[in-house]
Amino acid sequence: MSEQIDPTPGADPELRSRLLAVRHEVAKAVVGQDAAVSGLLVALLCRGHVLLEGVPGTAKTLLVRSLAASLAVQTRRVQFTPDLMPGDITGSLVIDAGGGELAFREGPVFTNLLLADEINRTPPKTQSALLEAMEEGQVSADGVTRPLPRPFLVAATQNPVEYEGTYPLPEAQLDRFLLKVVLPVPPRSDEIEILTRHADGFDPRDVTAAGITPVAGADDIAAARAAVGRVQVSAEVAAYIVDIARATRQSPSLSFGVSPRGATALLRAARAWAWLSGRDFVTPDDVKALAHATLAHRLGLRPEAELEGVQVGRVLDAALAAVPVPR
Repeated sequence: MSEQIDPTPGADPELRSRLLAVRHEVAKAVVGQDAAVSGLLVALLCRGHVLLEGVPGTAKTLLVRSLAASLAVQTRRVQFTPDLMPGDITGSLVIDAGGGELAFREGPVFTNLLLADEINRTPPKTQSALLEAMEEGQVSADGVTRPLPRPFLVAATQNPVEYEGTYPLPEAQLDRFLLKVVLPVPPRSDEIEILTRHADGFDPRDVTAAGITPVAGADDIAAARAAVGRVQVSAEVAAYIVDIARATRQSPSLSFGVSPRGATALLRAARAWAWLSGRDFVTPDDVKALAHATLAHRLGLRPEAELEGVQVGRVLDAALAAVPVPR
């Protein structure tokens, strides 16, 4: 995913400008990481979720907290730890002190923006507590299904799995994330800017002091989602996405390629990217811009390919290069 969005004239200019203003607000606290901000906006617009991966200290948590401060929506944070239980996320039955009867106490998942911090620090059983919430937008407990607020977005952070004390996310959990964005260590110029801000008194624990203000609310997000749903996808572009998915399934380096759900995820993400760019139609460039962030985490390398040092990104590049681009 390229880092910059270059808006062009199109429909819904005022609505789009409010959503793009989120980037400006987040930049008051976070230096660089434009690709991650764009990914969060794309997911927000197509009812997806984002997994942010990076080594400690690359502003993963600060980025999500800054996004929350720029939106007039409810937000909650869960620090994932090895002893966290599923009910600590979704909620559980407790005894009502007044009537002495069992009552459901909502967990932190009942919010608009959930920051699942260091999600791979907790075992798979607790990670899986988010599956229904992320896919269906609801929580089932004690035979009762409870809908979650709208909009609902999970922004999860994780350290690379080679770090001690982490649990790799199961394929089913990874598949629930629309995008996986890797936050790199910032370049020298950005790192100098970070230190300059800290020298001037910036406190990453207090994003409100950075001057971030809400610039879009739930109604804006709902209207933008409706506008994204009107973005046109030609038969040629749809076939292009399918051919990319099928090319990954034919790779000898992969034990499994992109599923039909992965292909539809790329379609959704490309529509949101096109709308943010000011167009009411999807181009092959939109598809290629979102391909890595949308598909790479859905691919499984064969053990022998891993031993040979094959990288998923290069396998996906080969699949993209093998598929003719529609004209």
